[in-house]
Amino acid sequence: LPRAPLVSPPIVGEQLTVLSYNILLPNSSDGWWTFKMYNPPLASDLQYQSSWDYRKDLLKERIELVDADIVCFQEVSPDSFSSDFAFMSDLGYDGVELFKKGRFRPATFWKTSQWELAIPAAHKDRCLLTAFRRPNKEQQDNWIVCNCHLQAGKQGPRRVRQTNEAVKGAMTMARKLKVPKPEDQIKLIVCGDFNGGSECGAVRFLEDGFIDETFVEDGGPVSSNLKKLPLSQPMLDVPSSVDRSSCTDNAPPPTMVVSELMANLMEEATYDDPILSKSMFERLERIYKKLSNSDGVMTKQEVEQWLETINLKLNRGDEFRSAAKHMGWVDPNPEDPYQVQKYRVQIPDDGVLTLEGFTGVYQQELSGGKFWGIAHDMAVLGDPLPDAGVFEARYDRMYCSTALEPVAVLDTVSKVSCPNSNEPSDHLPVAATFKIKDLK
Repeated sequence: LPRAPLVSPPIVGEQLTVLSYNILLPNSSDGWWTFKMYNPPLASDLQYQSSWDYRKDLLKERIELVDADIVCFQEVSPDSFSSDFAFMSDLGYDGVELFKKGRFRPATFWKTSQWELAIPAAHKDRCLLTAFRRPNKEQQDNWIVCNCHLQAGKQGPRRVRQTNEAVKGAMTMARKLKVPKPEDQIKLIVCGDFNGGSECGAVRFLEDGFIDETFVEDGGPVSSNLKKLPLSQPMLDVPSSVDRSSCTDNAPPPTMVVSELMANLMEEATYDDPILSKSMFERLERIYKKLSNSDGVMTKQEVEQWLETINLKLNRGDEFRSAAKHMGWVDPNPEDPYQVQKYRVQIPDDGVLTLEGFTGVYQQELSGGKFWGIAHDMAVLGDPLPDAGVFEARYDRMYCSTALEPVAVLDTVSKVSCPNSNEPSDHLPVAATFKIKDLK
């Protein structure tokens, strides 16, 4: 954990500090399942640690500590945005731009006493572009910040398109702001959750300056032709640019530190059509036998007891809806949208959840990528997964154009699975201070 603000060396001229943070949806109202992401599961007297109020206080403390000029959040819920992030105004961040659509949105905050928008924000595919300048200053330097949350999953081509469109959008902004030779002099910072590491196409596009049809990700090409970054040089990977010779590890720390689960859950560690492992089928059979009645089956009574154990309340969660269907629930109006149908689901009074149906529920959870939910359920049902350590990755990244120079980078480190009592998200923040490079 950082124990002091991000302190930059003395700098002649303009500087800008940017913080990027995937804060983890649910916020206060959208979703209820945050407690299932804590591993090991929180004891009943510690459940408050997964609440938005507790997590919000941790976020506020972190934001105040870093004291960045620009704060870029990902996974913001629009439903409760104003109330959830009122604390940002308390910290002086009274300027805000919220992405226009989607459930998981980027939001960018700034202090209007120090910065103003130089041009209206641009909303690209999961990428929010804002341009800043100092208010009431004759000679202006315009800084463009791209706050992105690239598409997760087997979506390499889309992530490349998102990145390409965002940088092109930044170049359009620079031209509107009359930046001379923008391919050389644009002051651009790209940050956010890339949902991929150094091996993914979107990262390679920024760091190499191009990508073509020969680059393969998840078994397929990410582009049908050559795409070139509209800059004279590739962008700089900011956390990798600083001297770390005094650190134990010379590489930037991971920004995602979560329990390693895939090896215990599936036959082959893959996101592409995963299949429950033999040991998981055995574990589910043991649990099913414990949950079943004297006849060896799960009726409505046993199913509701199971659902209350794993979800704390009835009538919520995909486990509930999947179990109901396995027990014979049929929606009376199947042509209605799923978001309408899901609130009508009921456990049939005379339904039975078989072992095949029970394992089917968790196969569906696995296919949906809810590894953390399965791990939670196994633990609270008394048959936890073996401890396989932590999975670490640097999915949260920060880049700058060559007109800028990083002068300070803030690392946030966790050696245990996140979220936890100290970390409000499954991601760790990235922050850096930049100065304008002397191009003479």
